[in-house]
Amino acid sequence: MSSESTAEIIEATGRALCEHGYADLTMQRIAAESSVTSAAIHYHFDTKEELLNAFLDDLLDRFESRLACEARDPRERLNEFLDAVFEEPSSDHDDFPVAMMELKAQAPYHDVFRDRFVELDSVVQDVVATAVRDGIEDGHFDDADPEQVARLVATMMNGAHVRSVALGEETTRTREAIEQTLALYLGWQPGSEVRA
Repeated sequence: MSSESTAEIIEATGRALCEHGYADLTMQRIAAESSVTSAAIHYHFDTKEELLNAFLDDLLDRFESRLACEARDPRERLNEFLDAVFEEPSSDHDDFPVAMMELKAQAPYHDVFRDRFVELDSVVQDVVATAVRDGIEDGHFDDADPEQVARLVATMMNGAHVRSVALGEETTRTREAIEQTLALYLGWQPGSEVRA
């Protein structure tokens, strides 16, 4: 199967997952969201879990690419991290938040899904902890435990995700709370002018 067909199946999986949820997701419903037949989907992916694992890989790859930052200044890295995490969706049909919530709900029952979310959490915490550690070493931030700050930020991000998907709450409120928390822990206000 071509990479175009695989990409189409992955995109269709996101749409079908958002529309029908995990429990009612079938290969036929995914096929209905694409120009690929359910037989072709079955040929490439033996099970729904295998397809969802590929879908989750794609989601996590997209998220990690949004987190990529080449800035040397740790303050700038934290600002860009927050911009990436709280970026407005590029369209009204952004499947990322709902699809992530559907798959997070399955993580206790599917080790593969859980492993992906552990990996994602590790990436998020590593980005934050490294920036905090570098900022302390450079004298930009007050002394703090980088791992504790990173864990708190990751936890607040997860809470923002749940509140956004389940309650329809704007994520800007959580971003403000994270910024206030970073100011308390680090003595630095994200979004303030960065001086090299």
